[in-house]
Amino acid sequence: MATKHVISVSGGKDSTALLLLALERCPQGTVVPIFCDTGNEHQEVYDYLAYLEQALGVTITRLRADFTDRFAPRRKFIARDDRTRREYNTRPVFEADGVTPVLKRDGRGNIVYNKKGKPVQKTVKVGGGRRVRWSNKAKRRALAALHPTGNPFLDLCMLKGRFPSRTAQFCTEELKRNIAVEFQLGLQEQGHRVISWQGVRRDESEARRDAKLAERIGPGIWAFRPLVEWTAAQVFDFSGVRGIHPNPLYLQGAGRVGCMPCINCSKGELRQIALRWPEHPDRISEWEHLVGQCSKRGFSTFFADSHKARDRRQVFADLNVWTRIQWAQTTRGGRQFDLLAQLDEPTACASAYGLCE
Repeated sequence: MATKHVISVSGGKDSTALLLLALERCPQGTVVPIFCDTGNEHQEVYDYLAYLEQALGVTITRLRADFTDRFAPRRKFIARDDRTRREYNTRPVFEADGVTPVLKRDGRGNIVYNKKGKPVQKTVKVGGGRRVRWSNKAKRRALAALHPTGNPFLDLCMLKGRFPSRTAQFCTEELKRNIAVEFQLGLQEQGHRVISWQGVRRDESEARRDAKLAERIGPGIWAFRPLVEWTAAQVFDFSGVRGIHPNPLYLQGAGRVGCMPCINCSKGELRQIALRWPEHPDRISEWEHLVGQCSKRGFSTFFADSHKARDRRQVFADLNVWTRIQWAQTTRGGRQFDLLAQLDEPTACASAYGLCE
């Protein structure tokens, strides 16, 4: 049984070092680089992939999710939605002292516990609730807009009626993980043993603090993360010593190059995007309108945030991409306009990793 080393290449610093490491360590012909195209990429990413192919003499297989078959069932569900259930806001119940919580009980009077073994506090409904079903007006609006565009990211958001968020980051799962796994299973069905190389570093985030060097993720499939103990500086140095230049986006203020923009991009990154590549906010604004048309609420914002206002028009006005770009130009929590930010030049180097000379 032959072993295939699948390298997930994003065009970023970690996956580039990962590909170089695999080419050095693995037998010739066993390395299979793949790129999962989300449809929300900067042109520099595609150009950099072409550069890597030429510089390293490899072919990077492009993978792209297709959600066309999911549109007809979604349209059918919306058109036929006749649910009568309502959703309610709730508030916790306390004893007469206003401090001691009243515990929730089942039909037999027994205290209800959650999955962690802690007692659940009783809650009561507040207000008249909201209808779960689509209104006739919302149905007409969504059905007129809900057609596949061929762009994976946009099509997925239209089907969901919303953009991803930190708590519901379905973009990573549906646009990258699932199609990469499907590709690897295809290799396995051809009789290969698969080792999935992943450019994960423990110092990237708290969630990756305990990332393992290697682990079995399925029958005949293993995950291998040789960069877990590396730092960002080591990653850049490793590629630089071998004559491979970093993605140009790192020299233009980008902290990540996976999506342009990413829903999790920082304030500084958003400011640089608006300054250097205004066509991307223009595109996101168009997507906000289209995804909003496919949403039950009638609006959707690319950058999610907590908002106390109940008026959807006010929420959209406060969180749409143009308002968030204006916020990115401020300091002191958005209370003061940042005059120094206006001194940035679109052509100046602005590396977050100290790559400028």
